[in-house]
Amino acid sequence: MKQTTKRFYGTLAALAFFSGLTGSFAFALGNKIASRNSVSASYVVDSKENPEPVFMTCSNAGTPAQPIDLTEAAEKGCASVVYIKVTAGGDTKVVRYRNPFADIFGDFFGDEGMQQRVYKTPKQHSSGSGVIISSDGYIVTNNHVVENASKIDVKLNDNREFTATVVGTDPASDLALIKIDAKELPAIVIGDSETLKVGEWVLAIGNPFNLTSTVTAGIVSAKGRGSMGANGVQSFIQTDAAINKGNSGGALVNARGELVGINAMLLSETGGYQGYGFAIPVSIMKKVVSDIKEYGAVQRAVLGIKGGSLSDIIDSKKYEDENYVSDYGTNDGVLVDEVIENGSAEEAGIKKGDVIVAVGDKKITKMSELQEDLAKFNPGDKTSITIIRDKKEKKVNVTFRNVQGSTKVTKALSLDSCGLELKELSDKQKKAYNIANGIQVANVKAGPFKTAGVPKGFIIRKCNGYVIKTIADFEKAFKLALDSEERALFITGQIPAGEPNVFAVMFPEE
Repeated sequence: MKQTTKRFYGTLAALAFFSGLTGSFAFALGNKIASRNSVSASYVVDSKENPEPVFMTCSNAGTPAQPIDLTEAAEKGCASVVYIKVTAGGDTKVVRYRNPFADIFGDFFGDEGMQQRVYKTPKQHSSGSGVIISSDGYIVTNNHVVENASKIDVKLNDNREFTATVVGTDPASDLALIKIDAKELPAIVIGDSETLKVGEWVLAIGNPFNLTSTVTAGIVSAKGRGSMGANGVQSFIQTDAAINKGNSGGALVNARGELVGINAMLLSETGGYQGYGFAIPVSIMKKVVSDIKEYGAVQRAVLGIKGGSLSDIIDSKKYEDENYVSDYGTNDGVLVDEVIENGSAEEAGIKKGDVIVAVGDKKITKMSELQEDLAKFNPGDKTSITIIRDKKEKKVNVTFRNVQGSTKVTKALSLDSCGLELKELSDKQKKAYNIANGIQVANVKAGPFKTAGVPKGFIIRKCNGYVIKTIADFEKAFKLALDSEERALFITGQIPAGEPNVFAVMFPEE
């Protein structure tokens, strides 16, 4: 009986041992299968020491909590971005009017019943952003932020406030340079927009809706974005960092806190942020700022061609004819459709049908890239341009000219520097001269107006076809003439005695 009991318990022990061994194997195998099938598992293979995969759960895989730390970039950027408050209007004007009781009371009121009233035009306020680019007070912003401003107030990130003056503006690039009287300011580090990559993290820093020092993050969605139709810039940096009204003129910085663009506009059907903002690359900004400081005006190199991105042209032809096959020898570059007479391209031997694929060492794949690269050159600069003609690559040497066809520097001109002083005409004077509009030359000193023979007292009624009612009208026509290819202002008017005359004023290049 005792022997039977021992055998019974021995059998139970053996069964327990083998059951435990089987259970352990099943548990391990189940875990391994589960690990292979689980979407939250990952593994590392070391072919030398561990030929079998070593499994790790995601919690142990060392995945960072966020892709990149942008706190330092935000701190640097915010210190250099300013809030700009612009006041327009508020000017004192004198309005002459006829008293309605003059006909009843005769000459009791004098001056044929004419009286005058002094009033101030209503003030209008707007705001935007700017970026400190030098410690001595130079600030870059958008031209549309400070355009027509009668007063510009600047508030720094440390809450100090200053009144700024306009150093120069460039409507074509929508950039402006202003200055405040301050020292040791936190100037931003200027980065390189050309090395910026699509997908790279950026921060948009500005003052949307008067909310100062606002930072939004996103990535570079595209580079060389053209045909926005907003201004002369045709090579924007596109980002999905949120940009709203008030961000204009603010900074677009990379993950190192370096300035890579000036926020300029947003793409929206409602006026609010809908996914994309656009910034002017610093490669363009640096050139504009340098020229304004040195010459007072931007020096623009013009290649002298008309054309478009070859890829767009090919797509258009394929749309029209699905059997179309490109025969240019490349699918990238800028197709030359027209060569301007006496321009830089014609002088270099570029012809219609050529495809521009490089400027210097810079590869060109579309028109916006060509425009951005040309923005770095001055009239008179020389470089090589690579073209494809008859499917063969060829290099030509180009000497750039400006829009007037000259290689000389064009300095900024003003009415004062041209020796012209103007004054408004009263309603009484207009009635006496039997005219409905016009301004009068108060004085003429040495300069292009005197050379053209414009006399003191001459009444200007039209300039280059534009009707002139105020001095502001004349100043606009004057600026347009300076930017034109002819650099000429055709003035139509009369002397006080009524004799009409026309003067052609030619502006010098230097």
